[in-house]
This record gives sequence, structure tokens and C-alpha cells, in this order.
Amino acid sequence: MLADSRAFSGFSVDDVDAAKTFYAETLGIRVSEENGMLNLHLGGGATVLVYPKSDHTPATFTILNFPVPDIEAAVDELTSRNVRFERYEFAEQDEKGIHRGGGPLIAWFTDPAGNVLSVIQE
Repeated sequence: MLADSRAFSGFSVDDVDAAKTFYAETLGIRVSEENGMLNLHLGGGATVLVYPKSDHTPATFTILNFPVPDIEAAVDELTSRNVRFERYEFAEQDEKGIHRGGGPLIAWFTDPAGNVLSVIQE
């Protein structure tokens, strides 16, 4: 029944303007606004809805993963744009914040609302 539905995902933020600046200017994602909400237009044609929520609580899991061909270059570029990478006790991370303890190379960061995102080696 839903196999051909054009499903999309969404998440909340406490400040749509701050989210727009971060996603558009810091991360370079194409965004559009409609009815006080943002649409993130991701590579491959996916769209993610970002909606305001006054009692927003950041997700405790990774809400968006950005596959990149060169994680070192992606982390360096994001760091130069003042993105700070998260540190987790469960992860074996290098000085840049890249997890190298098994599985894919991945580095986590947050958006202005505290939601967790990642860059992950393709």
C-alpha cells in the first residue's frame, strides 16, 4: 500500500531561523521555506521537513547522516566553518572526532537545536 508513497522524514527545532542559517550557510544544503517550516533538499532528491516546536527536545540519536567520499576533508571543512564535533565515551575517536574503532568512519556534530548529525565515510 505504501511502497510507492513519496515518504519523507522530519524533525523539530526550537529556532527555524537559526536552523536555516546552519543548514543553508554552514552545511551548504539547499533549503526552502513554507508555512514557517523548512525543507532541506538533500542530494539524491530526498527532502526533510524541519518544523518549529516551542518545547523542542533534541533527538538522542543521529537524525541525519551525510555520506562523504573523504571524511578527513569533510571534518576539516566543517571545522573551518565552526562546527564542533561531539565526543562520546563509547566511541574510539581521534583528535578530530572521527570514530575509528570498527565499522564505518564517522564523526558526529549537532545543529543549533542540539540534534545529532554525522558525516560518514562512503
